[in-house]
Amino acid sequence: MNSNCTIQAPFFEIGPKSYLYGDDILELAKAADAASEKYSVDIIFTTPLVEISRVKAATKHLHIFAPHMDPLRPGRGLADILPESLIAVGAEGVMLNHVEKPLSVSVLRETIIRADEVGLTTIVCADSIVEASMIAKLNPNIIVAEPSELIGTGITSGPTYVEASMNAVKEVNPKILVLQGAGISNGNDVYQTISAGAEATGSSSGVVKATDRAAMVDEMISAVRRAWDERHKK
Repeated sequence: MNSNCTIQAPFFEIGPKSYLYGDDILELAKAADAASEKYSVDIIFTTPLVEISRVKAATKHLHIFAPHMDPLRPGRGLADILPESLIAVGAEGVMLNHVEKPLSVSVLRETIIRADEVGLTTIVCADSIVEASMIAKLNPNIIVAEPSELIGTGITSGPTYVEASMNAVKEVNPKILVLQGAGISNGNDVYQTISAGAEATGSSSGVVKATDRAAMVDEMISAVRRAWDERHKK
């Protein structure tokens, strides 16, 4: 596990995937940057690889992550994503094992090790309680507990899943942060998820498909802060 991880709960992840490109990515990043500062909530912005340097230059508060990398070392490897190259353009971390970019256990283990070597924070996706527990043994910094069948559906996993996945990860390594994903469509979904005990949540389609993306980001990050603060006053 990379000990340089500076992300703290509560936090939020925004991943535009390939819904957006070019200047639309930049505008969304700026909106997220403003919301992070306004509400004092860490935001992971998982940006397309080709936009990392532009997003880094245009923002001050975001934790900029790459959507994937390969475990290779400098040398041969045409079109593979070299970990050192991500550091060079300003990435702080990398997302691994997303349902749209799955990895075998052996490759995932090797890739996490490479990320640790170069100082990249790792956020690793798990689509079941069993997989979350297994991935926790590989010691990433963050695990995304995200049932793949709910991605993009607008249906959230619910408090039972939040508790079960948190327990599964924390029993293996209490230092791993757990993000509850899938189906987050609006501020109320965010509020309910954080209120249920989550350390973090995130959204892709819920943000990028919103009529006013900046307003939706503000709504969601405001909900993170409100739910977290209310939880910790009890």
